[in-house]
Amino acid sequence: MTLLDLRAATLGQEHVAHAHDHHQLILATRGATELSIEGQGGRITGSRGCLIPCGRHHDYRGDGRNRTFVLDIPAASLPALRDGDAIERLFERPRFFAVPPRLNRLAASLMQQLECCPALHSEIAALLLRALYLHLESAPLPADAGVAASPGFSERLDLARLDAWIDHHLADEIRVEQLAALCALSAGHFHACFRELTGATPLAYVQRRRLDHARALVTHSGLSLGHIASLVGFRDQGSFSRAYRRRFAVSPSRSRREGRALPSLGQEQRSSGQAGGPEST
Repeated sequence: MTLLDLRAATLGQEHVAHAHDHHQLILATRGATELSIEGQGGRITGSRGCLIPCGRHHDYRGDGRNRTFVLDIPAASLPALRDGDAIERLFERPRFFAVPPRLNRLAASLMQQLECCPALHSEIAALLLRALYLHLESAPLPADAGVAASPGFSERLDLARLDAWIDHHLADEIRVEQLAALCALSAGHFHACFRELTGATPLAYVQRRRLDHARALVTHSGLSLGHIASLVGFRDQGSFSRAYRRRFAVSPSRSRREGRALPSLGQEQRSSGQAGGPEST
């Protein structure tokens, strides 16, 4: 192998384990792949890529729905590349890296170009590698940010603090960047670690909290549904009702009727006391 070898692939759900004599870049434009390098690793997504130095044993399992760039980089090809020495240093150790939206968009565009013009794969590969190098140079990882860094980031996700902040801002627009700042993380690292910790994306998690609070207001307050919608951050009652139905499989108006049909705990206790009174005398 003398040239950069770039291919677009969909990594299947079968488990694959191997090592190879070239460096490798893994970058997804959609979907996810679980990847481990010498026993430590994480998930490759549109917001998280991976650099695998040559000779490092690794294994992976895709979700079968991903679209992934796999770039094989022979060490012999690096001297001919612009900034080849600096790019070689990127592969001094295996590591994951955050993929900002602009780099993800570039990767998606280059994937389309690769599929349309496969003969240009070497040029597209060089452009992708150059873009990655410039990104990592402008936003370098911490000195100890190897493949074992993911758990350390996850430990900085204080869910109790995040929940309190989210609940205080339910009526406002909430952006991933705001949540990431609370944890002193970049948006890309935060997104990947949050999903790894909770199983949900940050915005899906926020939506669930909005709707859980809304259900309490629907069943236990006399506020109008439109007012409740605005209190939990929906732009109108229609979008609120649709989201509520998807979450709870019932409309908010029906949820309110059913909630009012149930006796409160105090009513149940009074009814029980009244029914048992004559028997106790």
